[in-house]
Amino acid sequence: MTFQTQPDLTRANAYERRFARVIEHVHAHLDEPLDLDQLADIAAMSRWHWHRVWQACFGETVVAMVRRLRMQRAATALARGETDLERLAREAGYGSLAAFTRAFRQSYGLPPATYRDEGPHRRFDKDWTPPAMMRPADPGALPMHDIVIRQEPPRVLAGIPHKGPYIEIGRAFEHLIGSLASRGLMDKAGMMIGFYYSDPSVVPEQDLRSVAAVELRQDIALSAPLERVESPAQRYAVLRHKGPYADMHAAYDWLYGTWLPASGHEPADAPTMEIYLNNPRDTAPSDLLTEICLPLK
Repeated sequence: MTFQTQPDLTRANAYERRFARVIEHVHAHLDEPLDLDQLADIAAMSRWHWHRVWQACFGETVVAMVRRLRMQRAATALARGETDLERLAREAGYGSLAAFTRAFRQSYGLPPATYRDEGPHRRFDKDWTPPAMMRPADPGALPMHDIVIRQEPPRVLAGIPHKGPYIEIGRAFEHLIGSLASRGLMDKAGMMIGFYYSDPSVVPEQDLRSVAAVELRQDIALSAPLERVESPAQRYAVLRHKGPYADMHAAYDWLYGTWLPASGHEPADAPTMEIYLNNPRDTAPSDLLTEICLPLK
């Protein structure tokens, strides 16, 4: 006879606190050299085993996470027109611009300056002409940004609130994964979804409100820091975005500034939703797929 053991919530909460301390330390000290032994001490766990526990729960090493976060920050700055590549290289932890350029190209497929000037985010600019190497033989075949009108079903989710720049919601998602993993709930987790409640054109970045959430395959009781999130059935205009999260600001500007006024539709009084179709921990930034869902009346 076999018995199904229930998770020890006291021990689970201990691991959850360990994960939370490490996540907050990494995000607060992203510009500093990474000290793996220090992270093990912060987690209050054996240096021999801590990193294996982290990788098993999060699907990537702490080193890979820090590298990914630094590169994402650099890509965001470049998409916004940053020109000081030497500074970006230092902030990303590289001792030379050449080393940073090689690493950035490996992650994003383009060297930093080319990404800034010709990257995927530029395809949403009204006056942008693709460089010759990106133009199809038939000028009429230039890519359009297809919008699908879709009815989404009601959902019950577990979420963790985030306050601050939307591009930094990854921190809340890391806390979410840590909480689910420490409680043995990963098998009940479905799609990762973000809800964005504030208008970034009028709300200061530090005050933006969003929620990192995961759809639940069954309705279960939740406790802090997890919160129950209910998303009602809603009709959306859906733009499937392929590419780095850093490029999505331009996609939003196109969706709201070009498509919506010409569409005849009106937005509903509900938050924008992002559905993440793959995982940045095992997917190259250029291959990330995100559905940007604009609620409609």
